[in-house]
Amino acid sequence: MIAYRTQIFRIRYTETDQMGFAHHSHYLNYFEMARIEWLNSIGFSYAELEQSGVVMPVVSANINFKSPAFFDDPLRIKLTIEKIPRASIKIDYVIVDESEKEIANGSTTLAFLNRETNRPIRCPQRLLEIIESL
Repeated sequence: MIAYRTQIFRIRYTETDQMGFAHHSHYLNYFEMARIEWLNSIGFSYAELEQSGVVMPVVSANINFKSPAFFDDPLRIKLTIEKIPRASIKIDYVIVDESEKEIANGSTTLAFLNRETNRPIRCPQRLLEIIESL
């Protein structure tokens, strides 16, 4: 299993709704931020992956809300990967506050696609090697 904890980030005012809660629509953005931060931390560039002709669209997403987050709340995301990716990768997330109270959890599944054909391909070898070494 792979585990990673993001840097602390804060809920921005523009991400809150009329009730003062972090709006539910932003949670997928937080998941994406965690994915990109994790890829960067292992020395893998998503931008370079796309330049090589491989894209990773989200094909499934799930979010469970446990407790509201508010403007300026400092949060962190715990990211885990249970299985070695093949033609897709499933990533689990838990968003917690400073006291480790769970705010939300969820998962995304991303497919590896050839950008030109939009057909599934296997996980790029370089990414697979990095993941297997962790």
